[in-house]
Amino acid sequence: MGRGESLGSRGEDLFPPTVLQASRKAGTRGKAAATKQAQRGSSNVFSMFEQAQIQEFKEAFSCIDQNRDGIICKSDLRETYSQLGKVSVPEEELDAMLQEGKGPINFTVFLTLFGEKLNGTDPEEAILSAFRMFDPSGKGVVKKDEFKQLLLTQADKFSLAEVEQMFALTPMDLAGDIDYKSLCYIITHGDEKEE
Repeated sequence: MGRGESLGSRGEDLFPPTVLQASRKAGTRGKAAATKQAQRGSSNVFSMFEQAQIQEFKEAFSCIDQNRDGIICKSDLRETYSQLGKVSVPEEELDAMLQEGKGPINFTVFLTLFGEKLNGTDPEEAILSAFRMFDPSGKGVVKKDEFKQLLLTQADKFSLAEVEQMFALTPMDLAGDIDYKSLCYIITHGDEKEE
């Protein structure tokens, strides 16, 4: 087999002997190192999600990566918040978000961060957290017209018929805004309330 055709059982085709020897020596550190290595190997972030979920995360990443360079930076976050109607986000908050990545936030890091956040998280709480981004006042509602515009123009871009069908089943408050707490309950439990 040629140089680029196979990784070989230990990568002999790609790595010089000194790298392989160092790797083999590292592998003889004992059971603890082997266990740690196995845990790391099984914690592949892509195995935590179904393919459809990964695609949704990819679309979310693309929406946030405003300059399309494959890395989420402070200006990307600022622009994303601006599009969501939150124009005065403190620099410290943006810095804190970026520091969670412990380096440049590419798609793999982005997915890892969400995997860590969602691991063991109640799906209902995850949905509520997403809606809270559109509810800066914390009233438990989002503006129907603003949300409709986002559904029609962002990510998967719903059709007008799909949006109207969704709103027909969506709980609204007296002002005609979306009661997202009730909607979240319907999404996660069905439309029957527990007695």
